[in-house]
Amino acid sequence: MYQVSREIDFCYGHRLLNYSGKCRNLHGHNGLLVITFEAASLDELGMVLDFTDIKRVVQGWIDEHLDHRMILHRQDPVVPVLQEMGEPLFLMDENPTAENIARLIFDYVFQKGLPVVETRLWETPRCAAVYRP
Repeated sequence: MYQVSREIDFCYGHRLLNYSGKCRNLHGHNGLLVITFEAASLDELGMVLDFTDIKRVVQGWIDEHLDHRMILHRQDPVVPVLQEMGEPLFLMDENPTAENIARLIFDYVFQKGLPVVETRLWETPRCAAVYRP
């Protein structure tokens, strides 16, 4: 098996509903995504996947939808206020935990047909969430 990984940095804010710790408040992160792809054999160029294609597909989507946005549960009571202010939001059907954001990115990339096997989202330099099916 061959694997390649790419790191993608992005900034985002969020908060967790029904949570009693500090993360119940709006706050931000400098996230680091490590996304891994796998193939049993290499393509005609000797690659699992071209790093340029990873950047175009994955980082392009993250830049457009997640970077410098508040990622919130769609039922969060602050959503209408932020929408009225014109703040950039990304709304989820579940709590925007690092685990759920890692799965969100995985699902998008998988739907695009890329051979993704794992997404690892570093929310802080010491805390990461991993999703792999």
